[in-house]
Amino acid sequence: MRKRRKKFKVLKKILLVLVIAVLALTGYSVYRTKQQVDSVKRWEQMVKDAAEKNGISAYEDVVLAIILTETKGDHLDVMQSSESKYGVRNQITTSAESIESGVAYLAKVIQEAENQGCDVWTAVQAYNFGINYIQYIAENGQTNTVELAESYSRDILSPMLGNTTKETYFHRHPLTLIHNGGQLYKNGGNFLYADTVKLNMKIMSFFSAFQ
Repeated sequence: MRKRRKKFKVLKKILLVLVIAVLALTGYSVYRTKQQVDSVKRWEQMVKDAAEKNGISAYEDVVLAIILTETKGDHLDVMQSSESKYGVRNQITTSAESIESGVAYLAKVIQEAENQGCDVWTAVQAYNFGINYIQYIAENGQTNTVELAESYSRDILSPMLGNTTKETYFHRHPLTLIHNGGQLYKNGGNFLYADTVKLNMKIMSFFSAFQ
């Protein structure tokens, strides 16, 4: 009887430690995410101005979620728009230029998606893949899906950029981990990009509700 009680006490202590550890990790994760959201919100006015200038004021929340997805708001090139503007990385010189260029490119892919009868999430995924993705979706149902994005990444984009063996790499993100254990195709962009932006829109909305 004493051994059972002792064993029960030990298990109870272990369970308590695990619960405390989970709560601590959860609390830290929430704190870090809140910091990141606050960092993104620093760019709200600049995003508002650029979105209005490019005729996509209705998509300001999408732009902010893209910033959260790309850099958490803490990088000079906050929208990672150097490649879409210059064709190469690290050419953007100011965050203002990054937002102006990124919003202009997003407006361009949204307009192209509308022209081809595709949904806006096709345009958001094209922000990561490039504008040619829109034609692919237009020919395959006109609605972005993870399955279509993955096939485009695997069969078209990554081979075009040199990955002819379907080589993958580990991507540590909850959506990727849930989808396939965390694997993306080398040189194939992020086929879960649109879904990540959707998730980040919800995260930003959640924290905004408490302000």
